[in-house]
Parts: sequence; structure tokens; C-alpha cells
Amino acid sequence: MKIVIASDSFKENLTSLQVASCIEKGIKKVLPKAKIFKVPMADGGEGTVQALVDATGGKIIRKKVTGPDGNKVTARYGILGDGVTGVIEMAEASGLHLVEKEDRNPLTATTYGTGELIADAMKRGIETIIIGLGGSATVDGGAGMAQALGVRFLDKGGNEITHHLGGGRLKVIASIDMSQINPLVRKTKIIIASDVTNPLAGKKGAAYVFGPQKGATPAQVKTLDENLKYFGQLIKKDLKKDIASKPGAGAAGGLGAALMAFTRSSMKRGVDLVVKVTELEKYLKGADLVITGEGRVDFQTAFGKTPAGVAKAAKKYKVPVVAIGGCLADDARGVFDHGIHGLDAAAAKDMSFEEAIKNSRKHLELAGERVIRMILIGKKMARKKK
Repeated sequence: MKIVIASDSFKENLTSLQVASCIEKGIKKVLPKAKIFKVPMADGGEGTVQALVDATGGKIIRKKVTGPDGNKVTARYGILGDGVTGVIEMAEASGLHLVEKEDRNPLTATTYGTGELIADAMKRGIETIIIGLGGSATVDGGAGMAQALGVRFLDKGGNEITHHLGGGRLKVIASIDMSQINPLVRKTKIIIASDVTNPLAGKKGAAYVFGPQKGATPAQVKTLDENLKYFGQLIKKDLKKDIASKPGAGAAGGLGAALMAFTRSSMKRGVDLVVKVTELEKYLKGADLVITGEGRVDFQTAFGKTPAGVAKAAKKYKVPVVAIGGCLADDARGVFDHGIHGLDAAAAKDMSFEEAIKNSRKHLELAGERVIRMILIGKKMARKKK
């Protein structure tokens, strides 16, 4: 049998490649001669950098940058095996997990550090940068990121605003000066990996939809929304770019809008982008089975998550798909209507989250063995009917 293992990472536990290696061990117990191809996968969120670096033989770069609260953090990004493509998860520099819950303030949180990562990648000769937009702590419209790339925001007196802009102070900007933007920005292609289609402002915009989960009170949500609307209008006036209502402008607190406004960017679904970069379809040709998965499989898995993207690619080659989740939600069976043919859980019995994490490698190995044994039963039944 030719088997492709194309799983997402299990968040806060195992990388996608580690997940695949564990499942491979279980398969080999039953089919020691099986041809197994491990293709690390992700959907543009957490784990995307590691998955693409592992899949292409690239490397990880670490850099101290400005965190969302202004303090320094050490962030990682990847350079892929071709040496000219970079991959950044904006959450590494501007993520919600970088700020303690009691200290979160979306009025002041900045994407400046994400801009610093972009600038560092460009300085290293990177020609194309993939940027995943999930998990942000910010609602600054990407103004901080733009500042780090050399965009000058001026106040009513014509003075440059030098402090890192957060979403609460966007209205102090009177004009935008692009004269000192990093010249490499115009030479670098940016690919935005995001499934978010929200506009910049309004009831479906960045502040109203995502602001509360970043710590914004109802009053702050209203302020942030008004500021984002103003920022969009200012970009239209000074840059002649109407980006505020474009799908995805509201991703990562408006970072999507800033990338559209200040860089050479295009937006793609995260998992579709990863499928292309990893050349997953090359491995699917002639495969007998695909095993995919993620930490928790539920009905939402069918919409833009890694297993759904893998199933979509596998359907083209008529390859059956089994998903292994760290756990399965009660509504997980909904994925059967979206190209996934079988399900199993790594946690095959009731256990605490801590126990599941501690023994996750063994659980995945056993799940891989169970899946293959069930499939072989099906093959025997098929032969018997003939």
C-alpha cells in the first residue's frame, strides 16, 4: 500500500511531522512494507511555519522584536528550502498568547513586531513572504506593521507619530507619507494566508467580531471600529486604495487591510496555500489511503481546516481519507459530508487533557495501527464478496 500522512500539528503538543511519525509507527506494526509519505500540513494558523519548513527542508530564524504590548519578544519565522520564500505567523510577534489576560489592551496593542519580521526577511533576500494572520492580540489596522516598514504617519501639525500605533490612536493620524518606505517592500511579493473574509469595519468588521476575544469592552469595540473606519478612509484618500470593504481586510485586527494597502499582496485560503507549497498532490497520485488529522475534530473541521483541505485535494485523485483527531467532538460526523470517509480518536478512552498530552505519541501510534487494521478488514470483506 501507498499511504500519505498529511496531518496538522496538535496544538501545544506535537508538530505535524511528529504527528505523522507517530502514526507511521502504528502503520508499520501491521504493514511493515507499506510505502509511507509524510507531508506536514497546516491551515495558515499556528504550526504553519514549522510545517512548511519541515516539508521543504528549510530553516527557522529567530529574532527579537516588539511584542503587542511594546515589550521585546523572541519570534520565529521560516525560510523554505528554496531559499527565497519566507513564512511568518503574525502571532509569533503580535499574538494574543504573548500578553497576560489581565494586561491585554486592544487600544494600545501593536503589530510593529510583525513588520520587523517582514523587514528582516526582506533583508535576507526573501522574494516571497507567506504571512499567516491567525491569533492576533491587535486591532490596530496594521498601522504598527506599516511603521516598521518605514511608512510615516503624520499628525495635524505635519509631525511624524513615532510611538507604536495601536487601534485606540488611529484618529491622531492626519496623513500618510510613503516617501521613506523600505524600498524592498515594492520588490517583495506578500501572500496572505487567511480564511477570514470580514471587512475592516462595521458590524462584521475586525473590532465587533474579534475585538471582545482580545479584551475589548463594548465601549472600546465602538471606539476601535470608528478608528478603523477612519483609517480605511484615510488610506483611500492618501493612497487611492479602497481596501476597507475587501474580504479579509479585517483579518488579524485589520492587518489584512494594511498588507493590501502598503505591500504587493494577494490573499489565499491558508490550507490551499499549504497544499500547493508542500506539493501534496504529487504524493496523492497513486495513493491507496490518506491519513490526516488535527488536535480536535468537530463539525468546524469541514470548513477551511487542514483535514478539509487535504480531503479536497484527495478527492481529485479518488483517494479515501481517514482523519485522526486528538479527540472527537459529538458533531464530528459532519465531516463525512465533506470528503472524509473515516474517523478515529488518538484518545481512545476518557482521560484528562494532561494525560492525553503526556502520552500523545503512544496514543497516535495506537490510532494509526487501529485505522489500518480496520481498513484491512474491509479489504478482506470485499474479497470475500467477490
